[in-house]
Amino acid sequence: MRGLTRYDLLGVTNVARATQIKALALLPAFALAGLTMACGAGGNGSGGTQPSSGAPASSAIPAEAKDAKLAALVPADIAGDGKIVVGQDQTYPPNEFVDSNGKVVGFDVDLGNAIGQKLGLTMEYQNADFSGILAGLAASKYEMAMSSFTVNSEREQTVDMVTYYSAGTSLGVLKGNPENLSPDNLCGKNLAVQKGTVQVDDATARSQDCTKAGKPAINIQQFQAQTDVNLQLTTKRSDAMLADSPVVDYAVTQTNGAVEVVGQPYDTAPYGIALKKGSGQFAQAIQGAVQALIDDGTYAKIIAKWNLSTAGAVQKSEINPAVS
Repeated sequence: MRGLTRYDLLGVTNVARATQIKALALLPAFALAGLTMACGAGGNGSGGTQPSSGAPASSAIPAEAKDAKLAALVPADIAGDGKIVVGQDQTYPPNEFVDSNGKVVGFDVDLGNAIGQKLGLTMEYQNADFSGILAGLAASKYEMAMSSFTVNSEREQTVDMVTYYSAGTSLGVLKGNPENLSPDNLCGKNLAVQKGTVQVDDATARSQDCTKAGKPAINIQQFQAQTDVNLQLTTKRSDAMLADSPVVDYAVTQTNGAVEVVGQPYDTAPYGIALKKGSGQFAQAIQGAVQALIDDGTYAKIIAKWNLSTAGAVQKSEINPAVS
């Protein structure tokens, strides 16, 4: 459920930003050293251990063969240089993040690479602030945006969206839920969220309900990077965090259970690959590639690699589905 309901300022992509994200991803291991948690050195920004590659061990995804019919649908101005430039906010494990070796990895990255292989093209991932990616796509800075974007009707008015997974919002708390929290009793609590996501809107609405009921407002702590949100919780500077369900699930596994999920995900909606409107048959090419990966089993392997819930797996990829 990651996403804005309107475009924000164009995100900036540069080496310094990538370096900063890598440094943030390494922080939790040191910050947790003094806590009584079963955690060790990590590089994924979730506050726990992981293989040095940032991905589960023995999880290589076989290369896909080019599909000439799908490749022919890609507009010449995109295919001409042999690559697709992808806008992405790489602070969102397990979907897209920089691992301890400085490599961009994640569910979206593996799926994106497989899509590229189907089309006979290489994916070039460019890091940006999440709130500026779609504006960058509109300005032709990127040829595709793949960064856990929630599909909604407002977005579909300005970009084409190709669905590939379904996720909801989850509440993450420390092990044992010491504050006995739920999404409905966060009044007066410190709640960490990533800027520009639907979780900000969710938290704001909940805080307004608190004050209307004569209770303290939620202290909504917004951070540019999801890695900062994770760190905020694991170092006990926040009582809870709201994020997409795959992100909170991943934080649980990467902290060896130091973080836990409260209840079930809610407000479930599809993720979509965003493409600039007026791009010929590009959307059909991307949708066809995603569907081919679903049909040949590669999609399921990628989901399993990143321990994503199979409940979010889609059987049919769609272009601009009817959504609210």
